[in-house]
Parts: sequence; structure tokens; C-alpha cells
Amino acid sequence: MTTFDIHNFDKYRENNRLEVKKASGGLPNSLWDTYSSFANSYGGVILLGVIENADGSFKTTGLKDVNKLNKDFWNTINNSSKTSINLLTDDDIESYEVNGDVILAIHVPKASRQDKPVFINGDMFKGTFRRNHEGDYRCNKNEVLAMLRDQTEDTADMKVLDDMEISDLDSETVRIYRSRHSSFHPEHVWDNLSDDKYLEMIGAARISKADKRLHPTAAGLLMFGKEYKILYEFPEYFLDYREMLDPTIRWTDRIQSSSGDWSGNLFDFFFRVSPKLSKDLKVPFKLEGITRIDDTPVHKALREALANCIVNTDFFVSRGIVIRKDDEKIVIENPGYIRTGKDQMLKGGISDPRNKALMKMFNMIGIGERAGSGVPDIFSVWESNGWIPPEIEEQYNPDRTILTLSFKKKSAESAEKSAESADNLSSRHQQILSLMEVGQEYSSDEIAEMIGLKGSRTRQLLKELVDSNYLSVTSGTKNRRYIKK
Repeated sequence: MTTFDIHNFDKYRENNRLEVKKASGGLPNSLWDTYSSFANSYGGVILLGVIENADGSFKTTGLKDVNKLNKDFWNTINNSSKTSINLLTDDDIESYEVNGDVILAIHVPKASRQDKPVFINGDMFKGTFRRNHEGDYRCNKNEVLAMLRDQTEDTADMKVLDDMEISDLDSETVRIYRSRHSSFHPEHVWDNLSDDKYLEMIGAARISKADKRLHPTAAGLLMFGKEYKILYEFPEYFLDYREMLDPTIRWTDRIQSSSGDWSGNLFDFFFRVSPKLSKDLKVPFKLEGITRIDDTPVHKALREALANCIVNTDFFVSRGIVIRKDDEKIVIENPGYIRTGKDQMLKGGISDPRNKALMKMFNMIGIGERAGSGVPDIFSVWESNGWIPPEIEEQYNPDRTILTLSFKKKSAESAEKSAESADNLSSRHQQILSLMEVGQEYSSDEIAEMIGLKGSRTRQLLKELVDSNYLSVTSGTKNRRYIKK
């Protein structure tokens, strides 16, 4: 919810992006907790002059002096001792009259990662809040540090590790990586370089400013290091693949970075786990002439999902990467929130990985998607196979991103509509439908922002979807809302 439609006042309830406050005695102190929490989460709307009834519905109480309240708000939000940054403009506050009472709607945008953490009372570690289902909660130190790490353009994996030596990397992993790179890029100009120079060229090593010698970068250690050495720099580092295909056995297969019988680094983990993810999948193979092509779009999508998990992991956050596979689904979890936000990730077009150096190294051997279209492509592959759409969930405290890839078929009615959609709807129509959640109301402006089109073109696309019975629409032409069936 990024806009507030006064015509739907009676339908609203408090949620992750909507909060009501009575404000009968002026600006409530809790207003600033909510400002911080919305800014550090997904944005939202704060309604002043409103209370919540026992059944969750809203009741207006009104505001005595709106002009004074408005002035006090701007004076406070622009006071650096109260808020770390003012994210609002004049257009972000609107006044309405409801049931004879005047209320204020304050639209709080989601802060960019460069502006996070948004905190209050001049105390970053005590004044940073986020939003969850229970309301505003104070972030702990680790959550604040994660936001600080994400502020810079140089990602954490680019750091030079002065206490590590090139000899701390696993030479066999480096050899296999070079062999894969050479196969993917035959006669590459780096083929004849020494290992030290090659590692520097791919971003796995860098000359230290301190001693002018070559040392591994954090990305180099994660990609090529031995697990016990990686733990020196990343104490929370942990990789875990769990396969549960037989209900009578707890694990039919398990790979852990801490087992001690393999290197435990990211490169070896990727190539141990990737074939297991796609093994036994009932995916039709293709023929090129008389040659069977086993590398289907599903195989590629699973590799993309695994690579996306790795390059967006915050290796300083607890619980590590956990991947679970059973007969019906694959669940891929990684520490760290989504840097671009869930809506932008689903839309695609912007690539902002948490570990740019790791992404570069995977890209160099043909793995991963730099254009930011990886996640939309995964959704497209699942749609074309008639499977239930993937689910993406963000959790906080600790930060965690969870991707669920189900292999269950949609219902017959849903599958029929999907097939019809693929035949008769454009990619823009399908993009709109994939981004909308069933039963939730959206304005045309919200959809336009989600898909990156002008309002006039978006309204035309929405009209076509309504005419084709994919969407329903609220009555009237002003403040019209669209609902996915």
C-alpha cells in the first residue's frame, strides 16, 4: 500500500503499511517510531485523528488544530536531533474530512539503502525501528549494522583481508574454477596468467594499501577458501543442503559446509548442490537434431535461483544458507533482506547484489544474470510449466529471504486460464498479473509504478485485463481500484 484512498476508509485495517493514531493532544511520540519503521521497511501511511475499534475497523476522532499539527510535524521531522533524515515532501501529507472529522494522512516512503538506517532521537542503535505484523519494533545492533554495510557502493565482499594470504585459498578449487572459465571462454586473455594475477583480475585478490602485497578479498575467501579459514572472517558462515525424498528417512542426502570432508566454500557448494536440485525432476527434454538437450529452462532457473541466493547473502547474519528439497518443492533461504525491495525484485530490470565481486566471478563462468531479470525469468519458467507461482518471503530479526519453488500443478481452472493467458495476453499483461496478489486492491498509479510505465498506458492495459475478466474493478472512475480474481 503506497497510496491512501479516502473512499475506502471503512474497508481499511491496520497492517504492515497502515497505522492509525488518535493525536488528540498533539503529535504522539509513537508517531516517530512508526516513521522510522515504515522508512526502514516498505513505506506506509500514518493516519492521525483515527482510532482502531475492537473489531479492527477505524473510527475518526478528528484533529483540533490541523494547521498547528501540520506545522509541528514539519518542524520536528526537519530537526536532525529528532530524525536522521526527512524523506517527505509537501505532497506526502494530505488532510481529509471523514464523518465530519478532519484527519491527516502522512505518506512515508521506503528509504533507499543509502539512507538507511532511518533513526530517531539521535541514537542509531536505540532509535532504529522496523515494521512487522505486531507493529513497530526496535532493531537490534546486528540489524542496524546490516543496514550500514548496505549503504556503500563497494559491497562487503570487496574488502581486502590483510590477515589472509593467497596460500589460504584452496588451490584445487581455484584450478577447477579456471578450467570452467576456460571452457566457457576459450582462449581468454587471462588463461596464461599466474594464479596470483588471475585471482586479482577476477576480484578474488587485491593489493593491500597497508603492506602493498596481494591478499585475498572477502569474495575470494568465500569462493575459494577452506571453511575453517572462512570462519575467521565470517563467524556466522554456514551452508546446508537437506534432501528429504523418503518420509521414512530423516535425510536422504545432506551437504554441510562444516562436515570437514570437503572444502566448504561457495564454489564447491554450488556445484555439489546444483545438480541435486534438478535431479529427478519430471521435465520434458528437448532434441537438437538427434541429440538430447538435458539443460532445460527449469535447470537454468534452478541454477539462477541458487546463484541469486549466494550473491545476495549477508554472511555476517546468523543461520546461514539453508536449502531444503522434497518431492513437492525446493525452499532456498539466505540471510539478508532484499536490497532492492520485493516489488522491484519481482519487476526486474535493476541489479543490486549484496556481493558484487561474487556475482562477477559466477558470471565469468556463465552463471547468474546481471540485468536484474533473474527472478522474473524464474517466475516465467514456473508459469510455463503450469506450476504454482514461486513465493518470496522476507523476515526480519534476523534478516532472511526465503524463496519457495513448488512443483505442484495449478488447479485445472487456474491452469486453463494460465494457458489462455500465455496465448492471448502480452508480456505486459502477464507482468501485471504476476505482481498483483489475489483479492488485494491496487490503484492504476500503484501498478504503473510497479511495472515502470506511464499512467495512461497502464490504465489501458488494466482496462484490457478487466475486459478479459482477469481483473475486477471498484465502481466509479475517480480513485478506481483494481482487484485480481
